[in-house]
Amino acid sequence: MDDESNENKCTTSVPPLHQKGLLGEDHNHNQNQDDDSHKKSTFFKFGKQGSPCVKFQRLAPEKDVNTRSYNHTFRGSVHRVFNKKINWKSLQTMAKEWISNPINMVLFIWIICVAVSGAILFLVMTGMLNHALPKKSQRNTWFEVNNQILNALFTLMCLYQHPHRLYHLILLSKWRPQDISKLRNLYSKNGTYKPNEWAHMMVVVFLLNLNCFAQYALCGLNVGYKRSERPAIGVALTVSIAISAPAIAGLYSVMSPLGKDSDTDTNSVSDEESQKGIESSEKIFLLSESNPKWSGGIFDFWEDISLAYLSLFCSFCVFGWNMERLGFGNMYVHMTTFLLFCLAPFWIFTLAAVNIENEIVREILGITGVFLCVFGLLYGGFWRIQMRKRFNLPSSDFCCGNPGVSDCVLWLCCCWCSLAQEVRTGNKYDVLDNKFYRKPEGEMSISPLPREEQLNYRSTPSPTTFLQEYKSSNIEEGSSSRGNDSTLEPPIPSFIHRDAT
Repeated sequence: MDDESNENKCTTSVPPLHQKGLLGEDHNHNQNQDDDSHKKSTFFKFGKQGSPCVKFQRLAPEKDVNTRSYNHTFRGSVHRVFNKKINWKSLQTMAKEWISNPINMVLFIWIICVAVSGAILFLVMTGMLNHALPKKSQRNTWFEVNNQILNALFTLMCLYQHPHRLYHLILLSKWRPQDISKLRNLYSKNGTYKPNEWAHMMVVVFLLNLNCFAQYALCGLNVGYKRSERPAIGVALTVSIAISAPAIAGLYSVMSPLGKDSDTDTNSVSDEESQKGIESSEKIFLLSESNPKWSGGIFDFWEDISLAYLSLFCSFCVFGWNMERLGFGNMYVHMTTFLLFCLAPFWIFTLAAVNIENEIVREILGITGVFLCVFGLLYGGFWRIQMRKRFNLPSSDFCCGNPGVSDCVLWLCCCWCSLAQEVRTGNKYDVLDNKFYRKPEGEMSISPLPREEQLNYRSTPSPTTFLQEYKSSNIEEGSSSRGNDSTLEPPIPSFIHRDAT
């Protein structure tokens, strides 16, 4: 009776193996072939109705099965990642190339300053420096100093980036074909069309501008109030917005259609490509300059003394105008950014020192602001490097054997002479499709911007304008000749009659 009850329990509780799928999908087809292998690895006890009941199953150790199961586990994936060898030479080369860029060098210094001040502020807030700073007044002083330093650093970063963000907001409001291509290259993956791209770009640009305004409000609270009088709600609100706005903008740009591949990417053709095709056809009529040169030396400003005076007294305006003429962006963005690089650090660090009672710390902050203002000239050195690389101009390696460092030193030591040389070089050539072309004889020395050409500020047109006018005149002449088409009759010879004498 016990055996029968056990057999019935086994039969009713466990369904057949071919119904459970434990023996595989092709068990019915390969039952005879796999019989021996299952006998070796599995033990069965059959029930009353002949249905098998598994009492004990032992899988044979197979290396392939174990390897596949291990590779699919998290431990196997982590093991594979850490087993990869790091190519330290290529990593070192990438680091050298990155740090050789002046903008990246300044960014690296900014990151170090933020990390050091943030670490000190965190240690003071958590009480880890109570042994080193036993008095509460000392801790309050260190807290306020590092708080003002962080406030100044983040405000400077927002000031440097805000002109570009406002410019992008203006481009979104205009939404012209040439503006669309610029915005796609900045905010859209692969620079291609995305569904509802205007709305998605507007969200990202709005959040980035909101980040700047929140930082300005936080800077006003830190500068305008002492620590004891500073409203905690206002500080918490501005800090949360200043931190969350760029974080949400970054996530939105990745998760939204802007960061994904669209099905219409291959079918969409931008207006910029068609414009490039037109320009490429126009280049046939222009004489390109294969080996362009700088216009004179760095101290040859006597070649155009009026331009030298403009570079001296209107440095920011001339710099922005020259950058837009050479195709490096909007004039007003460059003017504002360069002005902020050279003036904003002094005012920000001076205001940050107002609420600090320690006189030595105040002097250090003031000197730091002046130091950063001088190094704001590196902005001009950075764009001199870009100009030299784009137009294949000759380089000089008098400083450390590095052309990039030499360009930056030229701007640090004699910014006005460097600016005058760059403007003279731009006047010497005509710019088309990021290349220098020789100007025809009779061309004025100073070429206006494209939007100034529409106002007829010069008597001699540029090659691009000349070609467009030439094509339009040919089309008009052809249409007028076709409209007045008539049968031409041969001229009737004239007869001369002589009087008989």
